[in-house]
Amino acid sequence: MDVGVIFSQAESGTDPDAIRAWAVRAEEAGFGHILAYDHILGASVERLGPGPFGVFPGAPYTNEHTFHEILTLYSHLAAVTSSIEFVTSVLVLPQRQTALAAKQIATVDLLSGGRLHIAVGTGWNPAEYQGLGVDFADRTTLLEEQVEVLRKLWTEPLVTFEGKFHHLDGVGINPLPSRPIPIYVGTRGSDPVLRRVVRVADGWMPLLAPGLGDEEVGPAVQRLRELCDEAGREPATLPIWGRVYLADGWQKGVEQAVALGFEHLALGVARGTGAPQSVQIEIAVEAKAEAEAIIG
Repeated sequence: MDVGVIFSQAESGTDPDAIRAWAVRAEEAGFGHILAYDHILGASVERLGPGPFGVFPGAPYTNEHTFHEILTLYSHLAAVTSSIEFVTSVLVLPQRQTALAAKQIATVDLLSGGRLHIAVGTGWNPAEYQGLGVDFADRTTLLEEQVEVLRKLWTEPLVTFEGKFHHLDGVGINPLPSRPIPIYVGTRGSDPVLRRVVRVADGWMPLLAPGLGDEEVGPAVQRLRELCDEAGREPATLPIWGRVYLADGWQKGVEQAVALGFEHLALGVARGTGAPQSVQIEIAVEAKAEAEAIIG
């Protein structure tokens, strides 16, 4: 199992030297990947309203939280590292132009030496969608079409495509990616979203955390595999990219990831602790050896 570390955007600060040092430290410690969240626009509590927002009782992030644009961040960190890989969790794809996202992802992946992994999702923030000119109500349908268009733009020199949201007539990106780029889809664990994962994804990123909703990762993984069988898809074609937050008893989360057959697992300090990144990386480094002993 590949063990990575979570880069907490909200506690990342704006010191470029410190951010680069964090990534270098993660690579030196032997982590396989860096996982980070994505938001483009924040909004005030007053603008967002009281919630709930999906499973969040209130807004998990506002305009007061730091968020570096994730593909730019990864491009920067790839230049100061040599082997550690990067994964988005998740790229809120429907609020981005698909062709531009395809070009950005292909460029970062090529220039990093194939170290970028993409997990996409629909997000939770209608104010962010509105500010970016996208109808929040269309997000799920749009995401599915975007995945199809991304794959075409990454594999075909010239693409012609007519869909509900995209109209491409003999256009393409250059250079194309040098390898197939798998698209993970990040969701919760209800049947409708798991069916979407089985239908369109190359892998699943569970967006399930203790205390947020009633869904648990174990039953969700079991249901995902049942839905694969129903659809005639081999479950092994849907690798799982999980995470464990380093609160009391976190070791049980690692044990569960092993039992469930996760291929990737990111370790990180729980959101909103306020601990600076320089502290968080050392907590993760200390936990890494224990996690790898559990993995065996």
